[in-house]
Amino acid sequence: MKWHRIKALIIRQLYLYPRSFPRLMDVFLWPILELLVWGFLSVYLERLNLNTVNILALLLGAMIFWELLNRSQSAVTIGFLEDVWEKNLLNLFVTPVRVIEFLLSGAALGLIRIVMQGVILGVVALILYGFNIFQYGLYTIPFVISLLWFGWIMGLFVVAIILRFGTTAQVLAFGVIFLIQPFSAVFYPVSALPQWIQWLSYMLPSTYVFEGMRAIVSSGAVSGMALLISFALNAAYMALVFWFFYSMFRKVKERGLLLKLDQ
Repeated sequence: MKWHRIKALIIRQLYLYPRSFPRLMDVFLWPILELLVWGFLSVYLERLNLNTVNILALLLGAMIFWELLNRSQSAVTIGFLEDVWEKNLLNLFVTPVRVIEFLLSGAALGLIRIVMQGVILGVVALILYGFNIFQYGLYTIPFVISLLWFGWIMGLFVVAIILRFGTTAQVLAFGVIFLIQPFSAVFYPVSALPQWIQWLSYMLPSTYVFEGMRAIVSSGAVSGMALLISFALNAAYMALVFWFFYSMFRKVKERGLLLKLDQ
């Protein structure tokens, strides 16, 4: 693995952003608009004085963390699809670039985008609503790491499916993350779900992050064991998804499907 090749892959994508208005909209405009919607809703609910819980902290915190998870997944899948759409995938893999370098560059590019989005969302939330994302203290760091990790895992899973089944599966790049949203307890606790489905929530690393966020807002404490479980699940899923991806990639090469994907 050569770091200069990973760096080249990252720079290759970054050069596209200053001259691409749609890419800039995806990084900045859409997340800000979503923040405004949830922010104004939170302010309205707080004015109703429904209870003593800090609704603004709950909803805005959940929204920002969810956006980080969503964007980390889409950064990996959309970056891959852009090479497919531009018919550049085959050109890329006939170079000395290795698969692991390609994957790491996608994850690194996603991290760069998410840092930019996180800073912008944090500043806008602080200015408009007085909401400080760092009110969760040092737990903010493991919360974000766990969500980014899980997003990358989901993104790699989708890339493997697209490799195997072609662009007919590309719709998953835009919607797969929303399949887990109802079970991740983003805006409500796991206890709000039916008893028979709660086990599925506890199989998702993201659930422990959102539950931990609410615990800090309501009681000021969070279970360290819950965070450890979140990281353990991420590690297990990462191993499974890497195995799945390399299995799909091997089949694609054996059957010559990579050429068809690039046509």
